[in-house]
Amino acid sequence: MTTRTDPAADSPLIESRADLLAVFEDGEKAPERWRIGTEHEKLVYRRADRRAPSYGEPGGIRDLLHGLTEFGWRPVEEGGQVIALAGPDGTVSLEPAGQLELSGAPLENLHETCAETGRHLRQVKAVGDRLGLGFLGLGMWPDKARAELPVMPKGRYAIMLRHMPRVGSLGLDMMLRTCTIQVNLDYASETDMAKKFRVGLALQPLATALFANSPFTEGRPNGFLSFRSHIWSDTDPARTGMLPFVFEDGFGYERYLDYALDVPMYFVVRDGAYVDCAGQSFRDFLDGRLPALSGEKPTVADWVDHLSTAFPEVRLKSFLEMRGADGGPWDRICALPALWVGLLYDGGALDAAWDEVKNWTLEERQTLRDIVPKLGLAAPIPGGTLGDLARRVVDIAGAGLAARDRLNGAGDSESGFIDPLREIAARGTTPAEELLAHYRGAWGGRVDGVYGEESF
Repeated sequence: MTTRTDPAADSPLIESRADLLAVFEDGEKAPERWRIGTEHEKLVYRRADRRAPSYGEPGGIRDLLHGLTEFGWRPVEEGGQVIALAGPDGTVSLEPAGQLELSGAPLENLHETCAETGRHLRQVKAVGDRLGLGFLGLGMWPDKARAELPVMPKGRYAIMLRHMPRVGSLGLDMMLRTCTIQVNLDYASETDMAKKFRVGLALQPLATALFANSPFTEGRPNGFLSFRSHIWSDTDPARTGMLPFVFEDGFGYERYLDYALDVPMYFVVRDGAYVDCAGQSFRDFLDGRLPALSGEKPTVADWVDHLSTAFPEVRLKSFLEMRGADGGPWDRICALPALWVGLLYDGGALDAAWDEVKNWTLEERQTLRDIVPKLGLAAPIPGGTLGDLARRVVDIAGAGLAARDRLNGAGDSESGFIDPLREIAARGTTPAEELLAHYRGAWGGRVDGVYGEESF
């Protein structure tokens, strides 16, 4: 989740609707300036007993963050505690129960993206080796109950932890037990944004299936392939979901703006502290009628913060964020941006991907979203299965990457980064199904083996 790395003290007041829209409009970039931002989370555990370390214990999360400063990362503090790091490779931050996230820098190509991932993983492993910590690439803790997990000292998380049980039954699981990979991508114009949003949203269940990697809860199969994805279906309906209005004629910045204004607030940051506004209205804030800050009006920084508290399957800020994938191993961290860059950054691929999904009804899209956490690539779609579509879409993405023609120093194109998804699509089974096969076979009905096979 978003971590503020500057106080934004000089952010201007919002004077009009145009100021709200400007956040989206300012994201427009010429194609040669399009960048790739990759975010990935991993579960942190003590190697000695596989316990999730707390923030302040010796060799815990605080010491992990301090250890990473030897690689040039700068501490970001909140309330006197280091809760994030900033540096040339973006931001290292903490999810609510200590899941460690890299929010990568905006990079020009996938070669740079995967190199950034490799640097980060080598750094955390080097510090982890000294502290006795391991890092697990899954979509959800395979064996931890919520009560076993620590909570990080971040103000926004305290507010969210109080609010989540009021609006859904699985929001605390989302915060404390899950990990994801996400990709942030640019757009050239409002029209380009709308087309990419539609393709990304329609195909997000496909990404969920290809990356499904959370089949265990508290040491046993949970009946899902991506329980992480299922969790989002009962987290908070006011800020999650498939956003049917995205597929309506005329969709653009204005419509997403109205949606975001209707998303209930969580907080406002004032003087470095988080003010609890959970359930209150940003529209009231614009009118100076926010109960938590009576008479005050929002700044642009407040609006940017608020946009980060909506969690649909695809999210618009000053870029588009693809949000459907479970956490996973190094090669799939590189494969997710490969999928979306291949589909969305080449015009021919974008058209071909839209042709695959443009005739689906709203009901068909929603039904697919609802069933894919359990069925994965076996989920039925119009004319076949999601597995059939996976093979076609991965090929489209591969062609899009080849058309980009971004080569590294050895002359390799970006298309190799999608190979892990080619393999998954070809065999027709999700990563979760492979884990379940190990559980029923070599692991002897125990999830312990996942630490050996899925740790970085």
